[in-house]
Amino acid sequence: MNAAIDSLPVQADALSRARAFAEPLLASAHLDTAENMLDHADAVAAILRGIGGSEAMQAASYLVYASEHLNKPHEVISKAFGENFADLAQETTKLVRLQRMARIAQNAASRAGQAAPMAQTAAAQTESVRKMLLAFSRDLRVVMLRLASRLQTLRHFAASKLPVPPGLAAESLQVFAPLANRLGIWDIKWEIEDLAFRFLEPDTYREVAGWLDQKRSAREAAVEQVRQTLADELQAQGLQAQVQGRPKHIYSIVKKMRGKSLGFTQVYDIRALRVIVPSVPDCYAALSWVHSRFTPVTEEFDDYIARPKANGYQSLHTVVRDGQGQAIEVQIRTTAMHQHSEHGVAAHWVYKEAGAKGYGGVSATGSYEAKIAVLRQLLAWERELSGAGAKPGNAPGASDAALLDDRIYVLTPDAAIVELAQGATPIDFAYSVHTNLGHRCRGARVDGVLVPLNTPLKNGQTVEVTTAKEGGPSRDWLNLELGFLVSHRGRAKVRAYFNALALDQTVAKGREAVEKLLQREGKTALKLDDLAGQLGFHSADDLFEVVGKDEFSLRNIEILLRPPEPAPDADDVVHLKKPRAAPTGKGGVLVVGVDSLMTQLAKCCKPAPPDVISGFVTRGKGVSVHRADCSNLRNMVQRSGDRVIEVQWGQSPGAATGGSVYPVDVSVEAADRQGLLRDISEVFAKEKMNVIGVQTQSVKGIAWMTFTIEVADSGRLGKVLGTIGGLAGVRAARRR
Repeated sequence: MNAAIDSLPVQADALSRARAFAEPLLASAHLDTAENMLDHADAVAAILRGIGGSEAMQAASYLVYASEHLNKPHEVISKAFGENFADLAQETTKLVRLQRMARIAQNAASRAGQAAPMAQTAAAQTESVRKMLLAFSRDLRVVMLRLASRLQTLRHFAASKLPVPPGLAAESLQVFAPLANRLGIWDIKWEIEDLAFRFLEPDTYREVAGWLDQKRSAREAAVEQVRQTLADELQAQGLQAQVQGRPKHIYSIVKKMRGKSLGFTQVYDIRALRVIVPSVPDCYAALSWVHSRFTPVTEEFDDYIARPKANGYQSLHTVVRDGQGQAIEVQIRTTAMHQHSEHGVAAHWVYKEAGAKGYGGVSATGSYEAKIAVLRQLLAWERELSGAGAKPGNAPGASDAALLDDRIYVLTPDAAIVELAQGATPIDFAYSVHTNLGHRCRGARVDGVLVPLNTPLKNGQTVEVTTAKEGGPSRDWLNLELGFLVSHRGRAKVRAYFNALALDQTVAKGREAVEKLLQREGKTALKLDDLAGQLGFHSADDLFEVVGKDEFSLRNIEILLRPPEPAPDADDVVHLKKPRAAPTGKGGVLVVGVDSLMTQLAKCCKPAPPDVISGFVTRGKGVSVHRADCSNLRNMVQRSGDRVIEVQWGQSPGAATGGSVYPVDVSVEAADRQGLLRDISEVFAKEKMNVIGVQTQSVKGIAWMTFTIEVADSGRLGKVLGTIGGLAGVRAARRR
């Protein structure tokens, strides 16, 4: 699925229609937090509206929760609101379920007393981020719905006084607040941080809140006096400035106190003002006046206009002291900077195309460039998390970093995220997208620059491969020293391609040999699948494969196709005996470990005691018993090895008179002559072996004969075949 950055389609009354659609489904339903679903969706829509979200985005908040109560949510929502809404609801719901499952597993471990070590906690945090990234790559608007939903969940617990599930507050502080920060959505970031911190460290939260409440009226009066002074005097200087008090966030105060080992009274931004002016030159003019009017604390000055933060935040930060020596922080920014600082990317790409403003200091000429900038911010955040533990003294995180350093994320030309192994190449990338794309890959561009196919990719790069219309991979790609492929999956696909190619060539070779034989025999009308079935194969390709590998003689096909020639005269007539009854499973063959299972002796190899035998379970005909060296058995085992079963002879070769006899085939090759058939038959008669079948054929003076005889013990055949081999003109005599 291609990622989407375009705004949701404008529809008449989309918000009211979505709420009316969802209300019957959600009115009596509750989330696992015990909050009513409809109330939650209403609140999420209100949060989105508060940060400038369109009616379409607010409508989506209802459809996401309604989809959980529909049998075919994508189909139903598509018909009612369009596919764009359905895709957004589906991707958001998928991410919600993943995060819910992770919390359930973590809660179960906590109840069992298995407190997760820090390394595992960090790994879980980064894994959650990774899942978010993959979800956002399909639809970046998922992030806004998830942030608004999590903020409302925290508000619900704060208002209801219900106990917060273990892991939810930590996940909010470790994943959702940094996400809002990375995207520059401060309104949501601050509130998530304060609420999560309130649940995680209630005593510290109450202590700092108490400090803020002490002498609040006096402090606010002093701040208001400075605010009014700044506003009046900047106006007198000809600067159109709005001067506002800045909210004080408990978590940021605690973080600053802990990070800098400060006391509460040493935290400067407890008293803070914000100055908003029309342009960047006005920012520096206002700064100059503030520094001339008050005493600046030089070490506390930061110019985030000249050097924006990674998430695109821009502002001037300075700390000054008033006439009483009290410190006060002043932030100075333009109206556009303030809009971005409050709503972040929500003001750029969630509800409308980015245009030329771009995001995070990156110039954007359209929605695609804005989306690439956002995705790279998210990727950078993930890498910061995975590498955080590499700092000295952070042993738990170090193990987490080791776990996460084995993967990178790159972007497709459509700005979808692809996860790859560390050191992966453009060919790895191509195979991860689609097997055929990998097979036909012939070149690659990384961030628009043509690179060799064995170039290791880096996190956040955009990769585009060029392909041939047809063809396959190179065998060089399997050479590890050349570095074309890193992933096991990619190498496996290349090997599979060449294995299939070799098999195709083998089958083609066998097909050609069989078809030439059929042409010589005048049997071109014979169906190849029927021929294969008569020879014991499942399909014609199975026959062609073994013929192509020289594992099956074409002579077997010739014998099947050519009927036996009539004997030329009375001397070569063999009087056939009537076959005795075929041996049964009770007296002939036993299936080891199974009673009364039907067995039959295979006609392809005609086993007889004391041959080493093996059974093969057929479909509907019991167990087929083969000689262990039977080529047909070997082929069937390769295809269905799980159907082999152990069998053994149920009667010893030295059985009493009247015991079972077994038909076996004997092949004789000899120079054709008068009386040959009679001489061979006499040998069998002297050994008291009944001949029950004969096939003969003469080709260019060479006689090919197959005798079917009955024996009680195949061990006696050696002597008989030796005698036949000594007859005049006989070249070979062997058991088939």
